[in-house]
Order: sequence, then C-alpha cells, then structure tokens
Amino acid sequence: MIKNEILVLLTHQWCDWEASYVIAVVNSFSDYVVKTIAIDDLPKISMGGIRACIDYSLENYHTYEKLAMVILPGGLSWEENDYDEIKGFVKVLKEKNISIAAICGATYFLCKHGFLDCVKHTGDSLDLFKSAKGYKGEDLYVSAQVVVDGGFITANETAAVEFAYEIFKILKVDSEEEMSQWFDNFKNGAIR
Repeated sequence: MIKNEILVLLTHQWCDWEASYVIAVVNSFSDYVVKTIAIDDLPKISMGGIRACIDYSLENYHTYEKLAMVILPGGLSWEENDYDEIKGFVKVLKEKNISIAAICGATYFLCKHGFLDCVKHTGDSLDLFKSAKGYKGEDLYVSAQVVVDGGFITANETAAVEFAYEIFKILKVDSEEEMSQWFDNFKNGAIR
C-alpha cells in the first residue's frame, strides 16, 4: 500500500498559519492526501477562528500502513494540557517509524513527554523546555529555526516556511530544484 496520507493533529486554538504552507502544497500539488485528526470528532477552532472538521478521532484511527507523516501545529493548549491520548498516539507513531513534524507549542508537548530527550531538536526556547518537569534533552537542543533528526521535525514559532520546506524534502513532493525555488520565493519574496 502507498503511504500517501498526511494527518494534521488539531487541538483547541491550534495555530492555523503554522501548517498552512504544508497543507496547501501537499494537498494540491502532490499525491498526498491531507486529513485532520484530534482527540475527538468535534470541530476544532483555530486561533484565527477557523472551524475545522475532524476526519478521524484518535480512537478510531487504525490505518497506519498508509500514513506517511503526522503534523502537529502549535497552539495555546499544548502547555495547558497533558493530552495523554496524543502522547499514546505519538508513541505508536514513533514505534512504527512514522515521521512527526511539530512546530511552536507542539514541540513543548513533545519535550514534556520525553520524546525529544534522545534527538536533536528545537522549539520556542530552551528556557521554556527546561521548565518542563523531567526534560532531559537540554544537550540536544539546537538554537535554530528548524531541526530534523530521528524521525522528528521540530520548529520554532517563527519558522512556518522552513518547517514546510523540511517536510517537503522528506515527502519528496517535487524535484529538489522546484522545492528550493519554492523556499527561496516564500522566504525571500518573489520580487526583490
């Protein structure tokens, strides 16, 4: 079976802009299909007020054989909630070697549950990560826009373009030349 499904894991007040480049390009210009997943099947409202329908709840998702990647956009609720159901889901993803891409507050979630203790990673700040009880990955924290290591893509809150670019490279959504040109245009502008 072809691994062509990308899941975007949504939480209450998810950051709609942080995965927008990825969602638009992957869903429109590749063979991948983007679907949403959440703790339950209730619509999730983004920070920008966008109401997103949920395709799968964590409880009813069992088709890992076609799953290529899961994207965790940031949001205000990652720091406030433990999300044990999501923790269990990420553990299964890791066991099945499915790539996990997290940005902004979602990196903090991965940090506080120990998923980043053994891989190079980044996030909004090392000080924030150090405030998480039990965090042991300080020596592997990299002060960078985005870091790719050990099946994880992590990015800080200002790195939506870099985040998308690294995801595109892993998914091979286009030729290296086309992806590099996309990155240059969206990072530096089409008119200079």
